Amino acid sequence: MNTRKRDTRWLVLLALFVAIEIFLNVTGIGLIPLPLIKASTLHIPVIIGAVLLGPMAGGVLGGVFGLCSIWSNSTAPGLLSFAFSPFLATSAAGAVKTIWIALGCRILIGVVAGWLWIALKKVKVNDFIALPIVGVAGALTNTGLVMTSIYVLLSPEFAAAKNIAMEAVLGGVMAIVAANGVPEAIAAAVLVTAIGKALLRLQRPRPAPAG
Repeated sequence: MNTRKRDTRWLVLLALFVAIEIFLNVTGIGLIPLPLIKASTLHIPVIIGAVLLGPMAGGVLGGVFGLCSIWSNSTAPGLLSFAFSPFLATSAAGAVKTIWIALGCRILIGVVAGWLWIALKKVKVNDFIALPIVGVAGALTNTGLVMTSIYVLLSPEFAAAKNIAMEAVLGGVMAIVAANGVPEAIAAAVLVTAIGKALLRLQRPRPAPAG
């Protein structure tokens, strides 16, 4: 019975986090258009969900993030939307690359965050230290994997989109990492710590009253 209750609670909370992801995307808060790329807040629920529900839930939420990214970049394309939408690809190989960037990289955010949280709690790291570490790691997993994949898989397309030489692609990628990745990591550290600590307090069972 207890196992069934835990499973039901897990599914309910997972559905709630999925709803939050969709809400952020629909309202435009989740992917904010910038001159070069869309800044993301969708990784925050993914990381917090991974902390509360584990790496499997984190992977599912990362997948929802990826699908939201594909939808947003397909329906409202930006300068680099070619890297996140298979519908904007000019070949089947290009579509596969975009699916990895938009979906695969985002699934790994939740997996990395979930397993890192488990590892930190096994060595009894305090929540106020573990939560910002997981927040930063999750955000950097997103930025690092996405931008590295764009550089490795889509350098010619990136150069064409920005109208720069191939030799300048690495510098362009690093500029985006600095401009978007660092602020997103800082925001993740703050928000994951604040929200995660509050939710963990609610999640943990209270001691039974004496007597």
